[in-house]
Amino acid sequence: MVFGPVSGTFSQEDAFKSFHQLNSTAKMPKLNAFSAMPGGAPGMVAKDVIFDARLTKDGEVMQEGLVWRVFSPLAGEDGKLPLVASSEGGSAAFQLAPGDYFVNCAFGRAGVTKKLTIPEKGSVAKQTLVLDAGGFVLNAVAGSDQRIPPNQLSFSVYSAEARDNGDRALVMADVKPNTVVRLNAGTYHIVSEYGDVNAVVRADIQVEAGKLTQAVLQHRAAQITLKLVSQPGGEAIADTAWSVLTAAGDVVNESVSAFSTMVLAEGEYLAVARNKNKIYQRQFSVKSGRNTEVEVLMREPRQMAGAASDKN
Repeated sequence: MVFGPVSGTFSQEDAFKSFHQLNSTAKMPKLNAFSAMPGGAPGMVAKDVIFDARLTKDGEVMQEGLVWRVFSPLAGEDGKLPLVASSEGGSAAFQLAPGDYFVNCAFGRAGVTKKLTIPEKGSVAKQTLVLDAGGFVLNAVAGSDQRIPPNQLSFSVYSAEARDNGDRALVMADVKPNTVVRLNAGTYHIVSEYGDVNAVVRADIQVEAGKLTQAVLQHRAAQITLKLVSQPGGEAIADTAWSVLTAAGDVVNESVSAFSTMVLAEGEYLAVARNKNKIYQRQFSVKSGRNTEVEVLMREPRQMAGAASDKN
């Protein structure tokens, strides 16, 4: 579920501030170069070619954040297209011998490739590539508005279309909240993980060319801290082994500590504590957005229900 997505102008300030964090391609030295590799006959005069890019057809020319690469169309011995020239920043200028090339312009994970033929005679017009790209910024809350610490959140971005086996192609993994993600326009499937147990939420988000979308996903989950005590409000007993089971009896988390802290999806659970060959247990509920401390008592069976206190 998407909670309050907002679309706005994809400003250069927003778009570029996280570029170096998200650009997954290797760093290339800035190089405006000539190469005779692509099949131009020896002695042919290289021609100046200028490239620029826009997010949309009618958008402004981009001034930074771009990575340009020019490839020969003839694969090398390794089966890859040889890199002829590259440049980083905004517009790019190359000297290219007559012949065919593939020109790629990348902006984060967004990109476009164009085939270009340099003629033997005459000049070459400026080349403008339209990225048809936008972006989004992801975040999430627990319940209606409970803030989630950024270090407990992680997002994965998948293609919207599922394969025959039901899987989706992974576009980006381990995306941190409040990070600008730049992608080609289209629909993407977002998976948000809160903690590392079972609090997961999914949503489809539309990326519009030239716009930055802010999306907040809503988790129905909370952080729970378990402790074994000899009396209500007492000190936690050290060296306690914990198991947390769902109402169906499936184990969702195990740990050994005086305080066992985890994030759990909303629902009913059973906490099992093992200490000095004795077993204690307690049923408890997780309510969305209510971070809770759950005590398991070491007293008589009738008191094993323990007590819980909210820590909001």
